[in-house]
Amino acid sequence: MWWRGRAVKSSMDPDVLNMFVIAGGTLAIPILAFVASFLLWPSALIRIYYWYWRRALGMQVRYANYDDYQFCYSYRGRPGYRPSILMLHGFSAHKDMWLSIVKFLPKNLHLVCVDMPGHEGTTRSALDDYSISGQAKRIHQFVECIKLNRRPFHLVGTSMGGNVAGVYAAQYPEDICSLTLICPAGLPSTTDSKFIKQLRELQESNSIDRIPLIPSTPEEMADMLKLCSYVRFKVPQQILQGLVDVRIPHNDFYRKLFLEIVDEKSRHSLHENMSKIKAPTQVIWGKQDQVLDVSGASVLASAIPDCHVYILENCGHSVVVERPRKTANLILEFLALLHSTDNNKKQA
Repeated sequence: MWWRGRAVKSSMDPDVLNMFVIAGGTLAIPILAFVASFLLWPSALIRIYYWYWRRALGMQVRYANYDDYQFCYSYRGRPGYRPSILMLHGFSAHKDMWLSIVKFLPKNLHLVCVDMPGHEGTTRSALDDYSISGQAKRIHQFVECIKLNRRPFHLVGTSMGGNVAGVYAAQYPEDICSLTLICPAGLPSTTDSKFIKQLRELQESNSIDRIPLIPSTPEEMADMLKLCSYVRFKVPQQILQGLVDVRIPHNDFYRKLFLEIVDEKSRHSLHENMSKIKAPTQVIWGKQDQVLDVSGASVLASAIPDCHVYILENCGHSVVVERPRKTANLILEFLALLHSTDNNKKQA
């Protein structure tokens, strides 16, 4: 019997071995696919990454049409007793840049992140007005499309999106109940940032087409990340290549847009409109911002009556990426403060 049992055990060994080989081969397929994507198509991997992150956070992508113009946006939750939150991203970014903050916001909040005019899934037209006031008008059309202004909402904008958000708050005050501006553009500064100095040097050498915020090589992408972030992220070369590959097809548009928003018509749009902002306003700025100098925060504080300023230490221009948890908490605390103030007024 001992020999028979031994024989049976011996005859099973090849089957067990085959099972492990098949299982190993099955596991190897997605691993090899991942490695191949990372090495050969890093841009595809980046798109998959955002798709997965949106799905994990419960953000759904939708489209809204205003005549023949299409807006692409993502959302989570439904309008409730708390204000909805609309988020406007910065220059050459997209709606998914807000995912790092969405992660730290309650799931029962109604959140809307829209692709700005000409960006990602929103219509891009050579005939469109990409000035800051033109973009604010487009965002108003989007708001009306999805009926977001049935009740006043909280508006958040960063960088270029902060410039647009401030102008929106000034031009459509009845739409919003409060405002958060994160390192917004559109303000004059007493101190030139590193980015502004670079632009001046490029202008003097007639090389204005080499804009630091529009990289076309992995090395230029690495330089842009260093310019925008105080925190030094270690980004693999393949990921840098993927980030560039995603952007290159849009670089001509980004150049046109950049020249539009730094033109005299838009350069100081927020500054020209800030005295008209009546909504309670929160300003969040990275102290080590090398793109837009932090002195802009005091400019806003002196002009907007109900303005709350928060300066983040050891943080650059990419506040949303560098300090997502802190930024989300500041927004929630600001909204809670406003809610408490409203209740006290009602009881008085």
